[in-house]
Amino acid sequence: MLTIKPRAEDVEGQPILRPLPSAKCRSVGPFVFFDHMLETSYAPGTGMDIRQHPHIGLSTLTYLFEGQIQHKDSLGSDQHVLPGEVSWMTAGRAIAHIERTPQALHDSGSRLHGLQVWLASPKAHEQGEGHYSHHPASSLPVNDGMGISVRMIAGHGFCLESPVPVLSPTLYAELKMQAATTLLIPAEHEQRALYVIAGEMLIDGQPVEPRSLVVLEPGDEPTLCAESECHAVLIGGAPLEGPRRMNWNFVASDPALIDQARAKWAAGDWPTVPGEVGRIEMPGRR
Repeated sequence: MLTIKPRAEDVEGQPILRPLPSAKCRSVGPFVFFDHMLETSYAPGTGMDIRQHPHIGLSTLTYLFEGQIQHKDSLGSDQHVLPGEVSWMTAGRAIAHIERTPQALHDSGSRLHGLQVWLASPKAHEQGEGHYSHHPASSLPVNDGMGISVRMIAGHGFCLESPVPVLSPTLYAELKMQAATTLLIPAEHEQRALYVIAGEMLIDGQPVEPRSLVVLEPGDEPTLCAESECHAVLIGGAPLEGPRRMNWNFVASDPALIDQARAKWAAGDWPTVPGEVGRIEMPGRR
């Protein structure tokens, strides 16, 4: 098993922990990017405000534990995302979106805590059409019993299948375990990793550091043991068909697609979010 300690970042004022991508691990199944939006209290008159920015070659999935986010995109979507719901956006060849604290919560003050991940699109979908869908909490299947709750956020596993329209075999499950419970992780997907949000947990008797990503060995079926009340997510799926390049908000199998996207965003030749003027300018190449 490989343990990845996330690096601390700040996205437009929202503190995050980011274990993926890492020098030790570039992807887990289709997952190429993993942000843990840390518990944050926003005073009245403040909030998260990620201005208009572009994407290609990926799908974003936002899943909240606390608070709300308003999602708007260049397809015309305008959706308030609540805890337990899935906000799913497939970029295709070009999309832009914004994410912000809804106005009412901006005025009153609020808290925010959640996850956002990026899943690289299969090569056949990289240059396809963009798509957005919102999935209420009640639509996500749950297996709940014996002190363990497994909710399938996206993909399939544990005899559950999410309605989120993933583009390749995917596993994204939320795990909640009461103290002294155990859970076997089946080898249903070739690549898997566990991120512990809170609590004290063992994997095959070895302690897991909270807020770290543990990459499991293919074919292994480890047992999780909760030494306290635990909250975690399990991600994974089929390996990508080949390596992906990542530059700023762009993901692609071909570097030429990234160069093209950078040039178009810099030139203003990009779909825009209705009613939005502000945008995030492209940083220098890293």
